[in-house]
Amino acid sequence: MLSIAQVGEEVLSQKAANVTQIDAHIHALAQTMLDTLQEAKGVGLAAPQVHESIAMFIMASHPNERYPDAPLVRPTVVINPSILTGSDVMETGEEGCLSIKTQRFSILRHQWVDVRYQSLEGEWIEERLTGFIARIFQHEYDHLQGITIDKRAETQNASAKTLHSSKVSP
Repeated sequence: MLSIAQVGEEVLSQKAANVTQIDAHIHALAQTMLDTLQEAKGVGLAAPQVHESIAMFIMASHPNERYPDAPLVRPTVVINPSILTGSDVMETGEEGCLSIKTQRFSILRHQWVDVRYQSLEGEWIEERLTGFIARIFQHEYDHLQGITIDKRAETQNASAKTLHSSKVSP
């Protein structure tokens, strides 16, 4: 089991480096991250959250105490991801984070995203993710950009306030 970095730790505010070689270290890290994720009862975990500033995360959606309505999806290791495009339709949903254990945030995310990433076998995959799985991908992708959920919420709240104040008539 790996220790999970908490908000305020520098590794969570750094942009993660691309994985240049999918070797034995990456395979071992993926397995240990999956074990850590399952123990913590999460649905996603990014490498920076376990003090490895590399572009890799795991999505492992399953119903649990934190997300009772989560769909059951086979765990997926995502390496060197990118979001190619996202839906114009945005949805607000409640999110938690293993790096901020005591809080949940209302976050606006794309309803679907077209993504590209490498598998643990090194093959490039392109697919469209929807709903809760798209939300997990976007949340973990944020971690690779050095954006934690509290910062995402602050940015969205500031944007909403600016938009609201610009619509007010003199």
